[in-house]
Amino acid sequence: MTEQKPFDPETDYRSLKTSEPSLPSNWYFDPDVYKNEMSRIFGREWLYVCHTSALPKPMSYRTMQIGDQPIFVVRDSDGQLKAFHNTCRHRGSILLQEESGQLTSKAIVCPYHQWSYHSADGRLVKTSSFSDPVNFEKSDYGLYPVAVREWRGCIMVNLDPDAKWDIEDIFFRTSGEIVNFPLETMVIGHVWRKVMGCNWKSFWENFNECLHCPNVHPELVDLVPLYGRRIVDRRDTPGWRDHEGDNDPKYRGGLREGADTWSMNGSAQGHILGTLSEDDKARGQTYTVSLPSMFIAAYADHIRIVRLMPVGPEETELVSEWLFTPETLASDDYDTANVIEFAKLVMTQDLEACELNQRGMHAAPFKQGVLMPEEYYLKEFQDWVRQTMEA
Repeated sequence: MTEQKPFDPETDYRSLKTSEPSLPSNWYFDPDVYKNEMSRIFGREWLYVCHTSALPKPMSYRTMQIGDQPIFVVRDSDGQLKAFHNTCRHRGSILLQEESGQLTSKAIVCPYHQWSYHSADGRLVKTSSFSDPVNFEKSDYGLYPVAVREWRGCIMVNLDPDAKWDIEDIFFRTSGEIVNFPLETMVIGHVWRKVMGCNWKSFWENFNECLHCPNVHPELVDLVPLYGRRIVDRRDTPGWRDHEGDNDPKYRGGLREGADTWSMNGSAQGHILGTLSEDDKARGQTYTVSLPSMFIAAYADHIRIVRLMPVGPEETELVSEWLFTPETLASDDYDTANVIEFAKLVMTQDLEACELNQRGMHAAPFKQGVLMPEEYYLKEFQDWVRQTMEA
């Protein structure tokens, strides 16, 4: 019989070994900090716009606000994605006013003075003046470009037109585990928007820990019993090896016995994605994170993509897209509300907690918080914020 090695809490479970200071409290409400974040983080990182099914055909477009920067993404007549600042080079008017729509021609026409731009490359086609000044060259007044890429049906933009695309740097958590989910061919079945009264970092920090779960999410804890232990991974407590191989979801993770997916009753209603492996289904939930704007939550029957975008130092817009296969959406025996309402419940509970946290950070003596052992993901996130701000 092999002698069992004594448990080593320093190496055998995931945790912070020392208490760590959190970000300064004024980073969550100071206008100057917010301005710097919008420039150094949201002005330089790849940001999620929408799923490709929101731009289904040539000449469809989508507008988006990144802080005070209006942009739009358009499929040109060949179906290629292009992105530009949503501003006319004449005197700065907004060009496309609706959140989404369909161009009636290849031209994008300013609603103010009717300058016209080609949707494929943004070049200025014509002005509304009787003649051009002698020192005026149309080629100097094309639309300002924005970098755009499509990854597995996810449309991403970067305000830096020369930004490099490196998939290894885009995702804070690996995207490899969702390889079997048919993300590209799924379609949007529902969209939910909410403006939260909190800083954008507050939501990400809440997303990255489960110390709050038993108190804030009773329904979620019932579906994911591991969360009832205030942890996000089975290795997050000393002595986790005592339950290694235990099939109780309270210790192994995953959904409760008999549940297939995130829904009001845990049922996938017979519509489990046929491309999934047994490991995919056993996990019950798979997450991929692209900071600072998006996470993908993949389940047995659907995918949820959540986009976060600051609208001020203490306000953040949350946009959630629920994706289903076309066959599932068309099915008479599948109720999308079963999954949509459950996720909305959980996200509403989260945003209410974040808003409480936001208000409390204004206390004059409170300069910064402290991170506890289970908050190692928060430490990674906050280190990313610090490093990105300094870069």
